[in-house]
Amino acid sequence: GGIVVAINPTFPPKKIAEQLNDSGAETLITMTLFYKGVNSIRNETPLKRVIVSNIKEYLPGVARFLFTLAKEKKEGHHVESLLPGDYWFQDVLANHSPDQRPAITVNPTEDTAIFQYTGGTTGIPKAARGPHSALVANATQMDAWMGTGEVERFLAAIPLYHVYGMVAVMLFAVRTGSSMIMVPNARDIADLLGTIQTFRPTTFMGVPALYNAVNYHPDVISGKADLSSIRACISGSAPLSPETKRRFEELSGGRLMEGFGMSEAPTATHCNPFRGANKAGSIGMPFPDVECRIVSLDDGVTDMPVGEVGELVIRGPVLMTGYHNMPTETENAIRDGWLFTGDIARMDEEGYFYIVDRKKDMVLIGGFNVYPNLVEKCLTEHEAVVEAAVAGIPHPEKEGQETLKAWIVKDPEKSVTSDELIEHCKTRLAPYEVPRRYEFVQELPKTAVGKILRRELIRMESQS
Repeated sequence: GGIVVAINPTFPPKKIAEQLNDSGAETLITMTLFYKGVNSIRNETPLKRVIVSNIKEYLPGVARFLFTLAKEKKEGHHVESLLPGDYWFQDVLANHSPDQRPAITVNPTEDTAIFQYTGGTTGIPKAARGPHSALVANATQMDAWMGTGEVERFLAAIPLYHVYGMVAVMLFAVRTGSSMIMVPNARDIADLLGTIQTFRPTTFMGVPALYNAVNYHPDVISGKADLSSIRACISGSAPLSPETKRRFEELSGGRLMEGFGMSEAPTATHCNPFRGANKAGSIGMPFPDVECRIVSLDDGVTDMPVGEVGELVIRGPVLMTGYHNMPTETENAIRDGWLFTGDIARMDEEGYFYIVDRKKDMVLIGGFNVYPNLVEKCLTEHEAVVEAAVAGIPHPEKEGQETLKAWIVKDPEKSVTSDELIEHCKTRLAPYEVPRRYEFVQELPKTAVGKILRRELIRMESQS
């Protein structure tokens, strides 16, 4: 009968307090590593009890001894004692049995299973209320879409507090009786590759930045790391570069499918088929029972012809019931049963969908709409470009107007100049779509799951 409020444990305590206050959460389950931070803000929140676990509880005997000896205090895992009213997780398990569970009736379509916070990259975070039926429906859809009927081994490299990891990895694995190979830090590519060698996952849900990092790791390039166990992958949370897809499939022999989802429809609504045409640059087709329309950006009502861009709107069993305590935002997002995604998209003649960009990321250049996603895809087609981010910044010479700037992460073994990238773009883009300002960087700011933070780049630009 409880509602899960999935919070990033690495958030600063003040940010954790914001989500605890917004959700009204009274119980928090955490690791000893974060217990001190929680205690620093708990008096500002509705928290009544904290349940604490230590990572060493899950280590085998020798490893547990060595962890206690060498790492527990040094790395901040040691907690001498808990505050009154708090509990050790192992004690909760030992002192309670399933037959003590209260008899609670859950309404599948009306009762909330999760508060999934969204909007962290675009504005004030909002808690999308996901009903139990939506989560069950989505796990069922994914199983029907790409399941083989066999027990798989999922590489759990997406944080489980993120809706992508929670549903597309955890719930999908639970539904199919599959194992999950837990990856504590997916940014540590050497450790991730070691995990792949040891446990041989068959399914690998990830984000473009993660697949890209694997593609260019020295152990993969040299052939030392073997990716051949991987059969199926879904890439989400950000646009997948065709070159990243091609290279990963070549290295692994598996099938990398781009998909699309939202916290407001937890979590996936579209994907390229596991069996059938897998179109680079497309998010694929809607899952079973998901209805889609492309509507006019001008009136939000008129259906656009095949091939024309508009806003993607969705209807189906996976939709949220609304945003927690935000009736106006709920009314703006869900109209007549349709979820307005805020994504500009188009559909081709075969029913495959393509995300052009976010409405709020669209840039107006000389009276023309420019979609940063399309420009980024063009830039990453250059052999020297590993990653690219494009955003509109204030024009330095024309007051009140914007210009395009590109931030580039290049292949360290190759060279490229801004002039060369301009010429590269000129052959593929309209003149007004070609960025004229470039900055070469070591890395791009990203969310915990690898989504590029354009807003952060714009902020950094304004302060430079």
